[in-house]
Amino acid sequence: MTTQVIVLNGGSSSGKSGIVRCLQEVLPDPWPAFGVDSFVEALPAKMQGSDGGISFGADGEVSVGAEFRALDAAWAEGIAAMARAGARIIVDDVFLGGPHSQQRWQKALDGLDVLWVGVRCDSAVAAGREIARGDRVRGMAASQAHLVHEGVHYDLEVDTTHTESLVCARTIAARV
Repeated sequence: MTTQVIVLNGGSSSGKSGIVRCLQEVLPDPWPAFGVDSFVEALPAKMQGSDGGISFGADGEVSVGAEFRALDAAWAEGIAAMARAGARIIVDDVFLGGPHSQQRWQKALDGLDVLWVGVRCDSAVAAGREIARGDRVRGMAASQAHLVHEGVHYDLEVDTTHTESLVCARTIAARV
């Protein structure tokens, strides 16, 4: 069976988005990418900062409520449906729930050939990228750098601390 879905998991500012762009360039077939950032941006404004939606603490902590979880589950099922319909998909996510987040995806992607990729980055490097980006709550990158990988199992891991996105993408593409 050939890989139908690539799931990248890593903390904020770990380099996932750069890897996704490079993967789309080096993979021979078209691979649409769907990221948690786009999902969050698509949510109604009233879900930002609400108990049922998603909120960001001053220290970078992320809290999600029941409405967010329900829509997130539907989003995962929708991505799985596209893969089942023949699209090859890249998912860019942040497993704040560690193994529970992976289990949610495993359930949605059941029966599909998935390549699970951990994207690691030293917390200090990720924090520097976070500052340079200017579009993230400070502290998010450092708090997520290790947390999102705890209890998660991968087929492959890459580390963007000293490795360029294109090199990481080529490593991933070689496994597809």
